Amino acid sequence: MKQTTLLDGQLLKQMFINGAYELENNKEAVNALNVFPVPDGDTGTNMAATIMAAVNELEKIKDVNVKNVCDAISMGSLMGARGNSGVILSQLIRGFAKFLKTKEKISTKDFAQALKEGVNTAYKAVMKPTEGTILTVARETADKAIEISKKENDFEVFLKTIYEYSNISLNKTPEILPVLKQAGVVDAGGKGLTLIYLGFLKVLTGEINQLQVKQQEKKEEIKYEQIDTSDIKFTYCTEFFIKTKNAKPEYFKEKIMKFGDSIVVVGTDEIIKVHIHTNNPGIVLEEALKLGELIKIKIDNMKEQHRSLVDDTYTEDKYYEDTKQEEKEYGFITISFGEGYKQIFEELGADKIIEGGQTMNPSTQDIVDAINNINAKNIFVLPNNKNIILAAEQARDLSNKNVIVIPTKSIPQGITAMLNFNPDINVDENKETMMEAISKVKTGQVTFAVRNTNFDGIDVNEGDIIGILNGKLVNSGTNLNEITAELIDNMIDDESEFVSIFYGNEVSEDDAAEIQKYVKEKYSNLDVNVYFGGQPIYYYIISVE
Repeated sequence: MKQTTLLDGQLLKQMFINGAYELENNKEAVNALNVFPVPDGDTGTNMAATIMAAVNELEKIKDVNVKNVCDAISMGSLMGARGNSGVILSQLIRGFAKFLKTKEKISTKDFAQALKEGVNTAYKAVMKPTEGTILTVARETADKAIEISKKENDFEVFLKTIYEYSNISLNKTPEILPVLKQAGVVDAGGKGLTLIYLGFLKVLTGEINQLQVKQQEKKEEIKYEQIDTSDIKFTYCTEFFIKTKNAKPEYFKEKIMKFGDSIVVVGTDEIIKVHIHTNNPGIVLEEALKLGELIKIKIDNMKEQHRSLVDDTYTEDKYYEDTKQEEKEYGFITISFGEGYKQIFEELGADKIIEGGQTMNPSTQDIVDAINNINAKNIFVLPNNKNIILAAEQARDLSNKNVIVIPTKSIPQGITAMLNFNPDINVDENKETMMEAISKVKTGQVTFAVRNTNFDGIDVNEGDIIGILNGKLVNSGTNLNEITAELIDNMIDDESEFVSIFYGNEVSEDDAAEIQKYVKEKYSNLDVNVYFGGQPIYYYIISVE
């Protein structure tokens, strides 16, 4: 049997796609490894969406070589990253690709070192790395790969050993992270990573995966006939990438400001992505050539597009919306789910509300798009979910605007942050005020269990109503009102002043009023308010301050 001792660009591309499909086809099994028995496990969904965004970039490559494959997977995963697990995966891929992109052919030693560089990049990207997670599995597997590569040059044997060892590392995660052991599961992110390795291996053994479910992004539909072409000041929508060793997105944006509008310039250390509406694409491209090589050039005549599509619907990425209003001092982006919350954030002055939260984390690209569509000097981003903070920070780092991420872990914290914003003080003072305010917010959630378990000494049966306080399971039972009341009792102490009860789309206004009545009668000194949140999954989200 012929050995494979070197990978070329075509084989690397096939391995990466196969790894992505392996994860995509098994993402629900990864989702099921949620520590809490709640119906919002999304690690598999986030990792799959991240790596599938890289596959989308791979499929656009015409000249398949190692360098182009590495550029595609790096940029695709970076911009498509969703959730903490997706951001970490994108950084593993980024470091891996950066090391390999200078190679014409890849040996097992090269591959092993690339895995190690991916680990180094990912650890640097996380402020406080937690062992017993995907990071541990990636690190231990990379170390093993370097050891193996010193004596093994056959990729099939090499990858088989890597896959087997990654599972050994994965199975140790409950011993490292007690919360996993308590829940009786291995780390979900680590499991996702082992599936990618399995997909790599299958290519060498002749098992090519087929994608079982085609991902489709939900996009906003706009009627073209409602658009007046006379409003189009600049005719040509121009997009391209600049490959450069010294990326200076801010410098380049300044150079092209006079040539058009709706300008978006974002970049990593080696590549700049450019979008501009202009009447002279040639001048813009000439300026870009001064920085480096141009790839993926796309120029569309927007007036012609309008004429050809007036009787159809148009899917327009918010990335390309013009921001013609005068630049203001402050802008706000919040992430939330539920019509009630949307209305609340709009009333508080949010400029962009990204629909998302548990089970539907927005990508880095989604947040970058929102940032670039706000014409403000300073933009605050409120993730409102601990699993979205890393993506928000990654979007901040990709933007050339002054973006401040307030690490809100719940929607009540996001609301409190906006309520404490003061337009008469400066950015740093506002950040300090908002951070202090969110630290005083207790968040309770009431949902249902999706499996039997015992957690923190609390017996939970599938279908039970469960109460969670600041990420900790506190009670379980069969009566919604009783569990909710008991949870609120756990949240209130002598320093409590305000209670806000947000009810979801499966709870009636009358039922929510009953909970309010209970709290008011028992705690007459507190200010108790009820709001329609309209959130799925959670019957109630409760805030105590």
